[in-house]
Amino acid sequence: MKAPTHQPDFSERDIPVAINTYTTVLRRQRVPHELFATYWRDVHGPLCSRLPGLAWYTQTHFHREQDDHLWPAIEGVQAFPNYALDGGVEIGFASADDQQTFMDACHLLFSDEQNMFAETIAYALPNGSTTLVDKIAEPATNGDDGLDRMHVHFGAAHDDASAFSRFLSDELAPAMAQDPALLKVRLHTPERYDNDDPAPPAPDVGHQVPPERELVAVLELAFQSPLTRRAFFESDAFTRLENGIQQHIAYTTAFAVSGHYVYVRDKQMTLAGLRGSRPAQLIEQLGANNQITPDVMHLIRTGTVKSD
Repeated sequence: MKAPTHQPDFSERDIPVAINTYTTVLRRQRVPHELFATYWRDVHGPLCSRLPGLAWYTQTHFHREQDDHLWPAIEGVQAFPNYALDGGVEIGFASADDQQTFMDACHLLFSDEQNMFAETIAYALPNGSTTLVDKIAEPATNGDDGLDRMHVHFGAAHDDASAFSRFLSDELAPAMAQDPALLKVRLHTPERYDNDDPAPPAPDVGHQVPPERELVAVLELAFQSPLTRRAFFESDAFTRLENGIQQHIAYTTAFAVSGHYVYVRDKQMTLAGLRGSRPAQLIEQLGANNQITPDVMHLIRTGTVKSD
């Protein structure tokens, strides 16, 4: 089962995100998952969206349980030990000056993390991330779009960061992006994480990682369906990549995506960023066009009524 090859590719729309971070998040054990997810989407999300300097802000929520075949078993490659996550976050900037503007105000955001996060690990991508292919037309997803989405986390098999990154960016990710089964391939190859300089600076939240999570990479994938995914991983095209995987990758854990939420794109808040994810969904589901008129949007943004 292959996706149509004639679908347009929207990958170039991510190029303006020159600097990025990918943050793994783990909820507090005694915060119920539904409460955690709602707070993250509708309270924490709009707070972050309003901070100055942002060009790009997304939340990706993970399923704890869904499918035991997200990523194929490969000899010599094991799962990260004791590795459970509830999501991943991208916070991106168009320039270093914009990033500094955000950092000057970020204490307002990071002081909120202790309410629902037990651990957040911010991996720095000073040269941004790379979207190799993106055939998903909607630029500002707000929820589950019905696609088979996943994030695959890789841990290096050796200490050569350059060789690890080159394999992923020059071999694995491009080979997957060329296959019509893949609707999206986005690669994050961050700098090695430093426990002596933990990030982000959120109080009462864990920011330490074990050695196998210091040099990592993340591959964001989207397929039309689980059937398409399973067929791809059983194909000769993927089998040919296994030698390189065994050489460069020691750990792999895949996370199924339950929802993808875009709050800021191209320096502009989306409706989810402005109102919260669930309110934005309600506005769309009811076709409440009055809620997105310039006068109402101005009122929500500024707290003042636009003068005639």
